[in-house]
This record gives sequence, C-alpha cells and structure tokens, in this order.
Amino acid sequence: MVYKCQEDSFLKEFTSKVVTCTEAQLKTVTNGKKITISGYEVVLEDTILFPEGGGQPCDYGLLGSVPVLQVTRRGADAVHFVESALPVGKLVTQKLDWERRLDHMQQHSGQHLITALADIHFGYPTTSWWLGEEESYIEFDTQSVKPSDLDTLEELVNEKIRAANPVIVTVYKEGDSELKRVRTRGLPDDHKGAVRVVTIEGVESNMCCGTHVTNLSQLQAIKILRIEKGKKNKTNLHFLVGGRVLRQLSACLHREYQLTALLKNGPADHVNLVDKLQRSLKYANKNLQAALRDIAAYEGARIKQQVPTPVYVSHHRKEADSDFMSILINEVGDQNVLLFLTVGDDKGGQMVLHGEPATVAQLGPQVCALLNGKGAAKGPKFQAKVSNFANRTKAEELISQYLAGTSNDC
Repeated sequence: MVYKCQEDSFLKEFTSKVVTCTEAQLKTVTNGKKITISGYEVVLEDTILFPEGGGQPCDYGLLGSVPVLQVTRRGADAVHFVESALPVGKLVTQKLDWERRLDHMQQHSGQHLITALADIHFGYPTTSWWLGEEESYIEFDTQSVKPSDLDTLEELVNEKIRAANPVIVTVYKEGDSELKRVRTRGLPDDHKGAVRVVTIEGVESNMCCGTHVTNLSQLQAIKILRIEKGKKNKTNLHFLVGGRVLRQLSACLHREYQLTALLKNGPADHVNLVDKLQRSLKYANKNLQAALRDIAAYEGARIKQQVPTPVYVSHHRKEADSDFMSILINEVGDQNVLLFLTVGDDKGGQMVLHGEPATVAQLGPQVCALLNGKGAAKGPKFQAKVSNFANRTKAEELISQYLAGTSNDC
C-alpha cells in the first residue's frame, strides 16, 4: 500500500477513519532508561504519518488531540501507537510534526544524492545508511575513501542542489519490467502491492518507501563531516543536510563567540593561543608535581624527626595525587606509624591508610565507608577512591578512638 504521506510528503493535515484500535504496549527508551508504556495501536484507512522504514525513522504528530508516540508498518498497515483509545469508525484529523518530517526528508533525499554520485564518480557503492538525531552516515562497501574524493563529492552534491534538479516519485505495479532498471537493495520480505521509485532527475532512480523533497533546492546544502572505519572492511561517511547544516553552523559560531570572549583574541588566533596555553599548563603542572614531591619528602622527613615518633598522622592535600602519598609513605618507612592520607577536592579523590597490617585491615573498610569509597587492603596499605571528604573529621575520630582502645588494652 502507498500511504498518503508517500503520495504527498508535504501534506501537514489529513482526515481519515479509524479502522481498528487495540490495546498494546510500547517498549521504548526515555532518558537512557528502558520503559514500557501501555496504550493502543490504531490503524486508519490512510495516514500522513510515515511508519519507520528504509532507514528513515517514523513521523510524530497528533490523531485529533492524542499524541502519536510511534508509527510502524505491519504488512500493508501503518500502526500508530497512542496512549488514549480512539473509537472505531471515527473520523480523525491527523496533524504532522512538520519540523521532524522536513528534517527527515532532507536527510533521506540528501543520502540518495550522496549515494548516487559516490557510486557514479568514485565507485563507492552504498550498503546501508542510518538517519541519526544529530547526524547521519552512509556505509560504503570499500575499505577506504580518499580525502580528495570527499572534497570533490561535496562539491558535486552541492552543485546538483544549486541546479535545482526535480525529485520525482513514480508508483509501479509489483513486477513491472521498469523496476529492473532502478537501484535497489531489495524490498522487505513482507512487502505487498505497488512499488515506489524515487528519481533524482538526471542522476538516478531508486526504489524507496521514504518521504522525500520534490526538488534538490529544498535540501539547501550538504556538509560532509568525516569518514571512519566501519564494520567488515566498510567505511562510514557522516554528513548533514539542510537545517542541520545551519544548526551546526550556529552552534559553532556560538562556541567561537564564547572562545573569543575567553581568549580575548580573534577566531583566527584561537588554535595558536590554545596551543600556547596548553603548553604553559603542561609546564606549570610539571613544576607543581615537582614541588609536591618535595613537599611529600619534607613531610615524611618531618614525621620521622619527631620525638617521640608519632603513633598516628593524618594529612590531606587538595592538589596532590597518589604519587604524593606514595612518596610520603616511603619517606616515613615505618609501619608503626599509622598514616591516614587523602588527596582531592569536594568532588572526590583518593585515600590511603598505611601502617601495621592488622590495624589497616580493621580500620580501612570503616574509614572507606565513611568517605563513601571503594577500595581494598593489601598488606600494610588500604587504598581507595572516595567521594565524600565531608566525613573526614569523623574518620579521624574513628581512628583516634580505635588507637586509644588498643592502647588501653595494652
């Protein structure tokens, strides 16, 4: 069946009768979590809401005032999932999410154009494609793509857009001999009835169920982003079409304005200044680490020189790291001195409890739990990553109480 959305991809409203409405559930993902929604599957006599297929996601919109959460094709039927029941036989006005439809048409027609010219001019055949929320990609059946070919391909596709070649949809009866002359990756196993062929005039003809623009000028522009290694000796080409090109440009300009304000120089100097800042930061960090090593050695020596030698020492340094703690422990070099060391800030860091193994095994897990950490003991050292330094004072009190108790036992 050819749906109304495939007859006229620019139709934004349409009225049709409800044929069936059955209870169902929809498994989906919201905010990264899998959820199940209870609702109804509605089949209409016809629809302007495209059911997902051919690499193109489904349309969204309304049936009356009821939001459509998904549209899928089941045999010849377009099945609309909604959360409220609709009476069978009722005439319902469908309203299309036009912004989503236009975006999908631009990406899909742009994919056809890129696919055709990549094959014609460079011999890169397409095996599949994916229309993503941010960007799309085409999978080429080749191990590599020359960078110079990408530049030429981008020029070729935008030249066709400027030429405003018409995009024509023709419907053929299944088995028509004309279908042997068009590009296809095969029809779905459950396909029934007429076959649509999308023709970019002067470029190619391709079997396709998706919604498309009527003229390449409606694509506005195509930007090829990058290529990356795909699966099984394939190459993926990432691209943007139309509104996505403009949105990406706006985002880039916004970041550029922010960088200009932060760096206090023009966009042309951003790279050089950031490189200079990175080198300066690397040098500063190197000096900081050297200073911290000296401080760790000094603190360790200071502890050793105390008379009498302390039984317990607690030390925290916000800007230090695990090397600082290791140097301090090595400098003290005495398991009879219990060292409670932490490094990091309010967002978290690391802790080490070092001393006599039995004491460390007893106190380590308790201190770690207070600091909301995860770690383990090995010999004289309990080491952990922690995230709550607000309880550090409580941890010190716990250690002091334990040591006082063992001292009294003696």
